[in-house]
Amino acid sequence: MSDDEFPDTNPPVSKLTRIERRSALTLACVISLRLFGLFLIMPVFSLYAKTMPGSTDFMIGLALGVYGLGQVLLQIPLGLLSDRIGRKPAITLGLLLFALGGGIAAISHTLTGIVIGRAVQGMGAVAGAGIALAADLTVEENRSKVMGIIGVSIGMAFVLALILGPPLETIAGLPGLFAATSVLALFSLLLLWLIVPTPERRRAPAAAGFGHVLAMLRDSRMLVLNGSVFFLHALLTASFIGLPLLLADRLHLPVNRHWELYLPVMVVAALVMGASLRHMRELAQSLRIVMVCVVAIGLALLGFALSGNHLIAIGMAATVFFSAFNLLEAALPSLVSLLAPAHLRGAAMGAYSTSQFLGAFVGGTLGGIALGRLGTNGIFLCAATLTLLWLPLVVSGARRITQTAAIANAVA
Repeated sequence: MSDDEFPDTNPPVSKLTRIERRSALTLACVISLRLFGLFLIMPVFSLYAKTMPGSTDFMIGLALGVYGLGQVLLQIPLGLLSDRIGRKPAITLGLLLFALGGGIAAISHTLTGIVIGRAVQGMGAVAGAGIALAADLTVEENRSKVMGIIGVSIGMAFVLALILGPPLETIAGLPGLFAATSVLALFSLLLLWLIVPTPERRRAPAAAGFGHVLAMLRDSRMLVLNGSVFFLHALLTASFIGLPLLLADRLHLPVNRHWELYLPVMVVAALVMGASLRHMRELAQSLRIVMVCVVAIGLALLGFALSGNHLIAIGMAATVFFSAFNLLEAALPSLVSLLAPAHLRGAAMGAYSTSQFLGAFVGGTLGGIALGRLGTNGIFLCAATLTLLWLPLVVSGARRITQTAAIANAVA
C-alpha cells in the first residue's frame, strides 16, 4: 500500500522558506481580494434587489447564487487549462472574466442584467488554479501550512466584507460595490504578475483529466469534505437572502447600521477561530471540531428563525453561525490538502471548489424559493433542516477517514 494512496496525516514540521512565505502571502491576497469584492455584495444585496423593477424572490435568490453556477461550469476546465498553459495565464483569464462580470452588473438596472453579470463573474473560476499554484510553489511538508494561510485570509476577507459592505453601499450604492469587485480583481492581477513567483515546473500532471477530478468527487475519504463545503456554502448563501431582510424588517435597522451587529459578532468569531485552529493539528481532533461546527450552524439557523425581534438573540445566533463558518472555511481546505493523494492534489482541490460553488448556487436558488413561499423565517428553518442531512455525512465520513488513516499508519 503506497504513501500516495494514504498520505501521512501527521507530516513533519518545517519552516516556510522566504519564497514560500512570499508565495503564500501574495496568493492569499490575490484570492482573498477577489472574494472580498464578492462578499461585499452579500450583506446588502437582497435589500437592494427588493427595490428593483420586476423583482421577485426567486430572481433575488438566483442573482445571489448564479455566481456559483458559473464557477461549477468553469472551475474544473480552468484548473485543467492551468496544467497545460500555466497557472498564471489561466488565473489571468479568470480574473479578467470576473472583472468583466462586475462591470456588467454595475451598469445593469434590472435583476436580469445583474444575473448575467454575476454569471460572468462566476466564470472567472480561479480558486482551483490558484490553490494549485500555491501547491506548485511549496514543498510537500509545508503545503498544509500554506493552505491554512490562504484559508485564514479568505476568512478575514469575509469578516471585513460583512463589516464594510453596508456602510460602503450607502456611499456608492450597489453599482459602486459591483464596480469595486472589478477594481479589486484587476489589482489582484497586478499582484499575481509582479510579486508571485512563477514555478519552474507544474507538479500536478494527474489533474489534467476529468476522470481524476470525478474520482475525487466520488472518493469516500474526500466525500465528507466535498459534501461539507457544499452544505456550508449552500447555507451561507441562503442565509444572506434572509439575514439583511431580518435586520431591516424585524429590527428596523437601516442598512448603513448593519455593521453595528456584524462588527462585534465577527470579532468574537475571529477569536473563536484563532483559539480553535491550534486544536486542529491532529486529524481526528479536526474532524471532531467539524462535527461540532455542523451542530452549531444548525442551532444558529434555528436561532435566527425563533429569535423574534430580540436583538440579543439574533446577535447570539449570528455569533455562533459565523464562528462555525469561519472555522470551517479555514479548516476544510487544509484537510483536503492533507488527505488528498499527492499526485491527485490538484484534482482534489478542483473537486472541492466545484462542490463549494455548486452549494452556493443551490443555496441561493432554494433560498429565493423559500423566501417567496415561506417568508424570511422559512429560509432559516429550511436551512436548519439541511443540517440534518449534513451531520450524518460528517459523522460517517469522519469514522471512515480515521479508520483508513489508522490502517495506513499501521501498514507503514
